Amino acid sequence: MKLSIIIPVFNEKNTISKILDKVKSINLNQVITKEIIIVDDCSTDGTKEFLKELEIKENKHLKINYSNNNEGKGASIRKGLLKVTGDIVLIQDADLEYDPNDYNKLLHPILNNEADVVYGSRFAGAGSTRVLFFWHRIANGLLTLLSNMKSNLNLTDMECGYKVFKTSAIKSVNLKENRFGFEPEVTIKLAKKGFIFYEVGISYHGRNYDQGKKIGIKDAFSALYCILRY
Repeated sequence: MKLSIIIPVFNEKNTISKILDKVKSINLNQVITKEIIIVDDCSTDGTKEFLKELEIKENKHLKINYSNNNEGKGASIRKGLLKVTGDIVLIQDADLEYDPNDYNKLLHPILNNEADVVYGSRFAGAGSTRVLFFWHRIANGLLTLLSNMKSNLNLTDMECGYKVFKTSAIKSVNLKENRFGFEPEVTIKLAKKGFIFYEVGISYHGRNYDQGKKIGIKDAFSALYCILRY
């Protein structure tokens, strides 16, 4: 059994080294091996240069893709999926908002043959959560509600960055969205195919915009469009 960890990266020079250390050091209970696939989305802050130096040192342990243009998280995930050789795919953001110490409980429903897809939830309890923006929480709740209405699921946190898939499931859908529209698109398309979803409470150490948070109001409207489209 192999876990493929896709890490989309854009301008994360202050966190990429730390998150890679956490991912590489995490002890997985049942998965035999893991591969790390990094997709740099045309970073301009020194992240790309750091990754190229790292690639020379650890070329046997990392797969790194460099995009020529900034296309977005969804596009980066699609590129990462082309390099996947594992049985399970996990999406890991390049910042420090999500803790790899949650991997084992995220993987458990799939490894226990209960689920095809597992989403983390920042609102289901079981982990410490940084208190941040009221209106982000409202927008997230509304988007999750509308997504649930379209997909007939009862998720609490459709937009959560921690998503885990059986490789056969994620590769069975034709993904198109380039930016954060990936979240509702993949949710609705997998739900339509009848895959079994589980949700697991995770810890969340959110960032504010001064710390590099990128998602904004335009992405909320894009997510709404994707929910209606798909």
